[in-house]
Amino acid sequence: MDASELQPITEFIKAQVPFDTLDLATLERCCKSLSVGYYSKLSAFVPLDESHPQLYIVRSGAFEVRDNDGELLDRLGEGDYFGFPSLLSGEKVSNRVRILEDGLVYHLDPDTFDYLRVESRQFDRFFNRAFAKRLRHQTRFKAKELTTTNRVSSLMSGDPLVIDVNATVSDAARKMRSTRVSSVLVIDNNKLSGILTDRDLRNRVLAEGLEGSLPVHQAMTTKPKTLTSNSLVFEAMLLMSEHSIHHLPIVDDERAVGVLTSTDILRGQSSQPLLLIGEIERQNDLESLIGVSKQIPLLLQNLISADARAEEIGRVLTSVTDALTRRLIVLNQQILGEAPMAFCWLAFGSQGRQDQAACSDQDNGLLLAHEPDEAAAGYFEALTKAVCNGLDRCGYIYCPGDIMAQNPKWRLTLSQWQQRFGKWVNTPEPKALMHASIFFDMRSVYGPSSLFDSLQDKVLAETKDNDIFLAGMTNNSLLESPPLGFFKQFVLERDGREVKGIDLKHKGNALINDIARVYALSAGIKEVNTAKRIRALMESNIINRKDALNLADAHEFIAHMRLSNQGYQYTHSIELSNYLKPQNLSSLVRHQLRDAFKVVHDAQAGIKLKFTRTF
Repeated sequence: MDASELQPITEFIKAQVPFDTLDLATLERCCKSLSVGYYSKLSAFVPLDESHPQLYIVRSGAFEVRDNDGELLDRLGEGDYFGFPSLLSGEKVSNRVRILEDGLVYHLDPDTFDYLRVESRQFDRFFNRAFAKRLRHQTRFKAKELTTTNRVSSLMSGDPLVIDVNATVSDAARKMRSTRVSSVLVIDNNKLSGILTDRDLRNRVLAEGLEGSLPVHQAMTTKPKTLTSNSLVFEAMLLMSEHSIHHLPIVDDERAVGVLTSTDILRGQSSQPLLLIGEIERQNDLESLIGVSKQIPLLLQNLISADARAEEIGRVLTSVTDALTRRLIVLNQQILGEAPMAFCWLAFGSQGRQDQAACSDQDNGLLLAHEPDEAAAGYFEALTKAVCNGLDRCGYIYCPGDIMAQNPKWRLTLSQWQQRFGKWVNTPEPKALMHASIFFDMRSVYGPSSLFDSLQDKVLAETKDNDIFLAGMTNNSLLESPPLGFFKQFVLERDGREVKGIDLKHKGNALINDIARVYALSAGIKEVNTAKRIRALMESNIINRKDALNLADAHEFIAHMRLSNQGYQYTHSIELSNYLKPQNLSSLVRHQLRDAFKVVHDAQAGIKLKFTRTF
């Protein structure tokens, strides 16, 4: 390789951590030893030679590292590395590297890698830390006490027993007996139509004196509750508990792929989050609920200590908040009497997105089926004040902006909510949109789903392809920017008395929430959870795969840093906040955090170009 060919390689390598710590002579020796490989997406996987481990340095392209079980361990792009675990451990290559996009990769031989480790303590420390992080990722969620952060796919019975919708119950019973299972999925044109269980056979056939010739569709449970195989076991346990069911069909892309039973879950041990929710559901007064809610900070710390994903921690904590909210509604209805009409309790903001962490306040509202008379209005005023007060006393402080159901302004009928959203969408004033953006992340935690769907469907119909509204929402989302200054230095928040640090919430995750929200509203996507919105946008080809994965990874990394920092604050008796002081971070983590903020910066530039260029 001559000097002209070596120069661009050297320029690239010396800009990468930890190669930037090497002296010039060592760096030149390193670059001269590199070989170059080109990997095409058509090849599917990088051919890794077990007898000749190397360090692979990604110059361009995109890759995924997966273990033998197909579990995702890492996503890689420009400046990332793979192959180092085998170089450090001496063990055979056990992972596979999938090629997502055509890429150019530099290869560093093991002798030169070992030489660099000896020459540079920082180089050696970097890869040892990267190796330790990979090991933590591989063992994540295997603690018995936190089994429920596993995926449903890890516990479910695969290859489910199925039967045609036109078969008889005798056919179904014989199949169940021969395979020794307690349920069978009923299929119509390759789609799930229902489920028939032992209990259905007892209650709907034998107890009614019906014949075995009865068509299975007349005895089955229609429209059964389902989850996807990628759902958390915790979510499955919660769903089964709420609806008193023991068999849960698992459906991916409208195809039944398995069944999760109570027995499957018992094998996976009990769950601290589910036990806490069970405790909430057993309490009969506010004082008892306050006592149980004091366990929530400990639950958060346990999840952080287990190195659970930030997305999953948010969903678990929000499920606890939802359960607490529902219990307060039920207990207060026992005092006030049955509601005079159907209603939905709406969650907005972080509870709506299912990404709650510490320091969460209330953001909620009430959706009424129709205009209340004086007595009904009095009932809902009393109910909402009692529930909001109960949430405050359980640790969810009153919203500083008064966005709560106890405020008559946010206690509206279906038509009034539709009109309110219509005003925001069709006459978007900047201040109103800034205030209203929180309402576009909404979810019903209590009440008939049909009532909520009527509101959400109307809102999405008005936001989809609404250029003026989307431009307004985009402009509001650009009022804040990631905390990066010149030369990629962090911009720190100050309050006049001290340096607070990097605001990970408002200058990080909130910006990604804004970006995902604008795209989702533009496409009429119902998802409100940010990670799910990004996945839906990628699957719909609204955001290209590389940008979507980068944005999802940045969202997870920043949220994980925020939670880890709050875990540190909690264990050191420091007041919990969203501020992180960069001097407490290693050079590697600072590098990763800068990269994450750069992804946010680029994504902001993308929505500005897409949604504001004609205005």
